[in-house]
Amino acid sequence: MRIAIFCHSLLSDWNHGNAHFLRGIVAELLDRGHQVSAYEPQDGWSRANLLRDGGTAAIDEVHARFPWLDAVVHPYDPATLEVDAALDGCDLAIVHEWSEPVLVARIGACRAAGGRFALLFHDTHHRAASAPQEMARYDLRHYDGVLAFGEVIRSIYLDRGWTQRAWTWHEAADTRVFRPLGAPAPADMRDLVWIGNWGDGERGAELREFLLAPARRLRLRGTIHGVRYPRRARWAIALAGLRYRGWLANHRAPELFARHRVTVHVPRRPYVEALPGIPTIRPFEALACGIPLVSSPWQDAEGLFRPGQDFLVARDGLQMRGCLREILRDAELAAALRDSGLQTIRARHTCAHRVAELLAICGSLGVPSGATDGAVA
Repeated sequence: MRIAIFCHSLLSDWNHGNAHFLRGIVAELLDRGHQVSAYEPQDGWSRANLLRDGGTAAIDEVHARFPWLDAVVHPYDPATLEVDAALDGCDLAIVHEWSEPVLVARIGACRAAGGRFALLFHDTHHRAASAPQEMARYDLRHYDGVLAFGEVIRSIYLDRGWTQRAWTWHEAADTRVFRPLGAPAPADMRDLVWIGNWGDGERGAELREFLLAPARRLRLRGTIHGVRYPRRARWAIALAGLRYRGWLANHRAPELFARHRVTVHVPRRPYVEALPGIPTIRPFEALACGIPLVSSPWQDAEGLFRPGQDFLVARDGLQMRGCLREILRDAELAAALRDSGLQTIRARHTCAHRVAELLAICGSLGVPSGATDGAVA
C-alpha cells in the first residue's frame, strides 16, 4: 500500500508521546514493504521546543537513531501544503487528531471529490471526553472511520454521531527500540526512575502521593525526566532526594530503565476518572524494557494486562511505598514482574500487532493491504 500520515510530528517527541507510537507503526509498515509518507508542520510546537532545549544536535540525533525518517517525513507550511498532491496515488490516509481542523476538513474534501483512498482519523488523547467541544470542530463526514486508542473514546465518537464507524486501536510498544538491555554493574544501579511530564495540573497531587512521598520515606536514589515541571515541582523532587534531569529523548529511555530497579506509572486524572481501560503508552514501553512497574490505581477495563502479575497496583501512597520496598528487597518478585510484563507485551502489545490490526481494518474497507515494491515515498 501507499500510505500518507498527517500528524503533529514524527521527528520530535518533546512533550509529544504520540510520536513514540507513530514511529513504531511507520517502521513496521516499512519493514513489511509498504510505502509511507508522513506530513508534519515545519513549525510545530513540539519541534520548536525540541530545538530550543536541544538545538539542532537533538534533531540530528533523532535522524541518526531513525535513519528512515529522512525519506519518510515531509515538513510543510500549512499555508502552502498541496493536499491533493500529497494524497495522489494513496491507498490509505491516516490523519492524527493533533492536526488542525482546517487540514482535517481539506483532506476530507479531497476524498469527497473522488479520492480513491481509505481515510481514517486517529485519536490518542482524552479531549473527546474532557473537551468534547474541541473535538466537535473536526469535520469527519467524508472519513471512513476513527481509530480510537480505547473503547471509551471509540464509543464517544459513535454516541455523539461524529462518525459512523470506529475501531479500538490501542497504542503499543515499538520493540525495535524498547527492549531489555544489559544491566550495568550493581554499584551503578539506582533505585527508582520516572519518565513523564508534570501534567499541566492533571496529576500534580498524584505525583506527590505516589512518587515523591514514597521515595522520600524510603530514601531512594532515583531520577526524574520530563518537561513542564514548575519550580515548585522541581523543589519537591529535590526534597524527595531524587534528581531532576529534564527532557529525555524517548529512544534513550531503555538505557535509563536498564540503570534503575523499578519504575512507577501515575496516569493523569482524566484517564483515571473518565477513560477506564486506557493506560497511555508509558506502561507499554516500560514493560517492554523489562523493568518492574508499580502503578497508581487505574481500571484495566479492556483486559490489556494482568494487574498483580505484569505489574503491581498501589491504591494509595502508603501501599506504593510498600510495593516499592518489596520489589527492591525481593529479587525473585522483581524478576517475576519483569518476565511477566515482558511476556504480555511480546504476546499482545507490539507495533507489529497494531499494524496487523490496521491491515485487517483496511481489508474490511476493501483496501488491498499487500506490500508494494518500495518502502518509502
